[in-house]
Formats: sequence, C-alpha cells, structure tokens
Amino acid sequence: MDAQIVVVIAGAILVFAIIAALIFMRTAGGRFTYDTQRGTQPRATEGEGNTPGVAFKGRFTMLTAAAGTVFAAIFTKLWSMQMVSSDYYEELAVQNQTRTVTTPAPRGRILDRNGEPLVTNRASLTVAAYRDLADNEILVRHLANVLGMPYTAVRRNIIDYNQGAQSLHTVASDVRRSTIAYIQEHASDFAGVEVVERTERMYPHGSLAAHVLGYTGTITQEQLDAQEETTEGDGSQAGRIQYESGDIVGQAGVEIEYENLLQGIRGEQTVMVDATGNVTGATGAIPPEPGSDIKLTLDLTIQKACEDGLKRAMQVAKQFGHNNATKGACVCLDCTNGEILGMASAPEFDPSVFIGGVSTDDWNTLNSDEGGHPMVNRAIAGEYMSASTIKPLSALAALKYGIMNESDTVTCTGWWTGLGEANGKWCWNHSGHGPMTLKSGIIMSCDPVFYEIGKGFYYDEENPEGLQAMFRAWGLGSKTEVDLPGESAGRVPDAAWKKEFFAEWDDADRNWNPGDMANIVIGQGDILVTPLQMACVYAGIANGGKEFTPHVFLSAVSRDGSGDVVTYEPKERLTGDFGKQSDVELVEDALVGVIYDESPSQAAHFTNLDVTVAGKSGTGQKNGEDDYSWFVVYAPADDPKYVVASLVEQGGFGNEASMYAVRDVLGVIYDQPDTAGTSASDGSR
Repeated sequence: MDAQIVVVIAGAILVFAIIAALIFMRTAGGRFTYDTQRGTQPRATEGEGNTPGVAFKGRFTMLTAAAGTVFAAIFTKLWSMQMVSSDYYEELAVQNQTRTVTTPAPRGRILDRNGEPLVTNRASLTVAAYRDLADNEILVRHLANVLGMPYTAVRRNIIDYNQGAQSLHTVASDVRRSTIAYIQEHASDFAGVEVVERTERMYPHGSLAAHVLGYTGTITQEQLDAQEETTEGDGSQAGRIQYESGDIVGQAGVEIEYENLLQGIRGEQTVMVDATGNVTGATGAIPPEPGSDIKLTLDLTIQKACEDGLKRAMQVAKQFGHNNATKGACVCLDCTNGEILGMASAPEFDPSVFIGGVSTDDWNTLNSDEGGHPMVNRAIAGEYMSASTIKPLSALAALKYGIMNESDTVTCTGWWTGLGEANGKWCWNHSGHGPMTLKSGIIMSCDPVFYEIGKGFYYDEENPEGLQAMFRAWGLGSKTEVDLPGESAGRVPDAAWKKEFFAEWDDADRNWNPGDMANIVIGQGDILVTPLQMACVYAGIANGGKEFTPHVFLSAVSRDGSGDVVTYEPKERLTGDFGKQSDVELVEDALVGVIYDESPSQAAHFTNLDVTVAGKSGTGQKNGEDDYSWFVVYAPADDPKYVVASLVEQGGFGNEASMYAVRDVLGVIYDQPDTAGTSASDGSR
C-alpha cells in the first residue's frame, strides 16, 4: 500500500504541474494588443507578429501538450498496475522467489486374496541434495568418501537432469544408519545435504510369484514419450497420472498392469530460490497420498504349492535322466469364475534386484540364454506343442462333424499306415493297443485313432478345416485376455498359414497335406499353445463348455482401509463348440479314465485323494531335445472347482515330471499329500 500512495501523490503533483503550465502559457500574451490611450475608439496596433518569439511559444505549447499526454498515459498505466492489478503483480513477484516441487508418494501394497502381503514398502533413509551443491567440489568429495561412493557418481547423481532443477536429488538410497548419524552429527560440514525418508519395494516372500507381481523401476524416456503422445492424441489429462523424470513406476506384471491404482498422488513442497534459481529455504508442504492396496486372486498357499510342485517335477525328471528339465510352468485356476489361484514359472527371478536400479551384469544374466531367460512368464508367454492334451478337442471335432462316432473302432497295431506304408506313423505304444473306440482312444492316448480323425478331416470336402475350427472355438490361437502383460496367442496352423509362413519354400512343399493334419490332431507339428490356454480349455470342459476370462485382479482396497472400492466381476469368455451334450459327457468320462485306468503307476498317485480327478497327460516332441512333459487335470470331477496345468520343458513323459507338480498342488488344496513316491513311467503318454 505504501507504493500505491506514493504513486497517487506523484501523479497528482504531475497533473497539477501540467495544468499550471498550460494556464500560464495561455495567459502570458497574445498575437495582438489594444491601444486605449489615444482616443475613445480602441485601435488595434501591431503586436509581435510572426516573429521567432511567437513561433517558439507555439511550439512550446505543443510540446507541453504532448508531454502532458505522455505523462498522463504513464500515470494511467501506473495507476492500473498499482491500484487495479496490484494483486496480480505481487503474485508474479512471489513466483519469481518461489518454486513448487513434488515429493514422491508410496506405492500401494499388493496382497493375496486373504490379505497376506505379497509386495509392501519399507522405509529407506536417503541422502539427497539440491543441484547447486555440485559446484562445491570439496563438499562433494567429502560426501563421496563418507558414502563410500566414487566422486563422479555422487556428482552425477546431484546434477541428474532427469529430476527437477529445484527438487531434492537422490544421491544414495538405503544408506546405513551409522553413515546417516555421522552426516547429521557433522551438519556444518554438509551444508545443503539432507537426509529424507523414502520408501522402497519389499518382498516378504522373496521370489514367490515374481512373474505375476513383476517389478518397478525408474520411468523410461519411452514411457514419458508415450505419455505425451497419449495426452496430445485427445487433449485430455483428466484422470491420468502425469509422470515426471525420475518417477518409480511398474515395469512388469501386476506392477505395470495396475499402475493407475498402485501409483500414489505426489505431494508438493514450496521452496524459496534466489536470482540464480538456487534453493534458499522451504515453506509449506502438502503431503503425498499413498497408492491403493490391491488384492489378487492368488492364494499364498496354493501359489507356493505351484512353485514347489514345479520344482519337484523338474527334480523327478532329472532322476529319470532328463537333465535339461530346468524350465516350465504350473497354473491353478478356479474354473467357476476364472480366478487364478497360483501361477508359477521356472526359472524364477528375484524382483528385489531392481530396487534402486538393476546392474548391467544382473540385467544381462536375466536376459541370457545361459540363464534360461528367467523373466519370461512361461505360463502365459511360453508357446509349446500341446501334445496329447489336445485330444479331447480332436474327439469333439470328430463327433460334431461325423468323422467318427462313439461306437466306431480303430485297430491299433503300433504302426499306422492310413496314408500308405511310405507315410506310416508309430503309435507311442509300438506294441499296439488293439481295437480302440473314441473313448478308449482318449484314455489310452492311442495315436492311430486320432490319425484316422486327421485323415478324415483332410478328405472331408465340406469341412476340411473343421478340426482347426474346433480348436479356435475353445480359445486356442488367441489370447485369453488375462490381465497380465506379455501374453502370447499361440497358433492354430492351417493351409493359408503354411503357405504364408513358408513363403521361401517351393509351392509344392507349401501345400497343406494329410501329414499336417495327422500332426496337429495329436498336438504335434506346428500347433502352439500356452499352459494358461490349456488350463482354460479344461476349465471349459469341466463346465460343460463355458470358459471364463482368467484374471489375477480381485479388488482394490480403499485408501482408508475401510473396505474394497473396486471388485472384479467374472466375465464369460466363450462357450466351446460341440455337437451334443453327450459328446462333452463322453470326453469327461474318458478324462476320468485317463487318471485311473491308463496305467497303475499313474493311478496310484490319485487313489488316496477323497475327490475324483479327471485329466490328461501329454508328451510333446521337438527335434534335438528331450520330450516335453504335460499334465492337466480338474477336480472334483463330478463338481469341478480347480484346474491345474503343468508343463516341464524336456521333462520326458507326462507322468515322469508334470504329473508330480499337479498332484502336489491338489495335495495342498485337499490337505492330502502324494504318498505314492516316484517311479519311472510304465508307458502312459
């Protein structure tokens, strides 16, 4: 207000002076005078006329008027600035002296379905400094010595152009308390260095469920660019988190899939700055808000059973001589709603290596062939030949399109010559199974029964690709849309695919032939599926055709912890194709027979369970490698609830590896562990 009063007084004086000057010039004299002394008649006498003095007075008048106009304009502007817009300019002045910087918010926790923490946060003591401290070489060197870090690394972290100019820059995280105490006790030696408490991700169960949970890391430039492109695309920022360089965000698994829930709301801190932008102090602050906790469908006990069961399956495979059995997957889901109760992938990785930034050596190991690419979630991204686990769908296709009915028989001699002796194929049982129906063909996994089905489709003029249509109708060849990143779609090959995929081959070799059908009908050749896809197929069979979309998200917990604010609603994904209800029932009965009638050694692992189990084994063949072991089941067979699918790469026959993973998971679910021990396969496939 003092400045405003001064402006008013100065303006008033200026106006008064201008008016007085104008009046004086007006009354100082004119161009003519009147002589009244020489008679009664006034007579004009010649005045100064057009002399230099008169011209000067005229110019001065004009100059005075112009100056008055200029000063009047200046006064008006000053009046506007000081009286009308004073608040606005005061705000600008304050902004020149302050900056608003953001402070990071803790991420929400990730819990299992029962509220058991799978990912949480821990306090981390962090040494931080403002960017201008980098100019103090002595202090930076002293700080580097205390922290046990190279001088160049400390200075680089202080400068760090990925963080705001006035923000506190992280110099070192997870600093020992003894080091923190030394810095605080010698505060005068570390002027400008601050100790702040941040949060870091913590994994109370180590690597458990790492492929589902994922990991976090510093936001990448690509992610920032994508954010800008999204904002520019529709011009809207409502409801979106606006990230800044240096933010910690989800990079894989649930951490990235549900980033919008887990990411908190940044706080704000107002700091005082000098003319060069250096921070001189801090004022008010708005604390950050933590992200929302989310519950997953995972059950910690079942998740652990999937991982332990998969490890046991690989160990058993090695006992039987399959020394390369180091990779695989195991999935358990609730077939009544699509909830994933457990999902394991091997080899595993430790998400804690990403805290504070993963080292180059660790990153190379995690992405190397020698390390087995442990970051790949083989349950959803591993693509494998389905082997005999696909035979139930082949049987449904044969029944629907009339290729074979339930009473037809095929005699298995161990060597099938349906396409001529030159194109003969072995059954896995080289001794032969004898006469086989469709149902017994599923139970004994008799290959010639299904070779006949493949041949029948190839020569069927009306439905030559009815087999592929059946596979696709049950979800193969397309993503399940599970709420996890990185899912593969698999592949259902047909004539068009072969012609395009093998474009460099001769035309004759690119043609679809009976051998191609004989391969895919038993799950060999070019067909590719994921373990989760096969789990969904068997969930559909268990439900009489209905498949639900698999998912790991269960609910989001309110920020005040008073309850769930968002709950997942099960979604029906598809209804599998089949001719009659009796067709599905035939397959269901056959799958029970696989468990209890195919081989005595296999049945011994399931007879001590109180519930009846239905399922199918499979043995995938790949040139130059050991067989791939499959086993998929659902239980109880008469009222299905759980589906368990397991795949062990190069693990041998289905009951030489994967069966043990499946049985261990069921043992945990029903609290009835496997007591049959381990034994070599007696021939089941």
